[in-house]
Amino acid sequence: MRANRFAQCFSFTVMSTVKIISFLFYKFEIKWLSEKKFEELDDVKLIVLLNHTSLFEALFVRLAPFRFLWKIARHLLIPIADITASRPIVGKFFHALVPGLVPISRKRDESWENFLKRANDDAIVAILPEGRMRRHDGNDKHGNPMTVRAGVADIVEELEGGNVLFVYSGGMHHIQIPGQTFPRLFKKIKINMEILSIDDYKDALHHPEKKNRKTAVVKDIQARLEALTPFCERQPYNKNNQ
Repeated sequence: MRANRFAQCFSFTVMSTVKIISFLFYKFEIKWLSEKKFEELDDVKLIVLLNHTSLFEALFVRLAPFRFLWKIARHLLIPIADITASRPIVGKFFHALVPGLVPISRKRDESWENFLKRANDDAIVAILPEGRMRRHDGNDKHGNPMTVRAGVADIVEELEGGNVLFVYSGGMHHIQIPGQTFPRLFKKIKINMEILSIDDYKDALHHPEKKNRKTAVVKDIQARLEALTPFCERQPYNKNNQ
């Protein structure tokens, strides 16, 4: 997936503006869990953001150097719930931020298959594998525990070579809880980050049958969600990670 030149420039401008705004109003505390760090971003093919708590996670563009923002403005591909994409303000903002936004339904239907077809070597795929947002009580909006869904395993299976970037969010309920209109300013945002080789990651979870490896990927990423998200005050679900 390649954005045209105008869309790339516009997306880069929007992301750069958000990045600058984040410097003005928020402090980020970043911890690397891998030897690979920012210098390895150019080889990233997959970005996995764990612990989805707020639409204001768009502020995470702060983590990317400007050179990487320019690249993802052209190549980034993100599945987004069609309900969110159709919202008049939020939907338009995210489409401006990411030309490669792909609306999908909540079902494993044709919309998901079409997305997977676009997840090729030319794309940088980003996904929030829980598939929904964590509410103030630590569960989803229906009161169910937040768990990793199988879609991320489908994407891992499609990719070869390059790196996967895991972004472990400490949560953003102290900034904005779903349903609140305006975010709180001048707060600290905690992030753990890790870069791994995609091929090494798949080999470590190798199974002769793809179905079994996909199951192993889901279990592994669920374990990462529970163990590697940093502790942040007012996040009721990760207080054991202090």
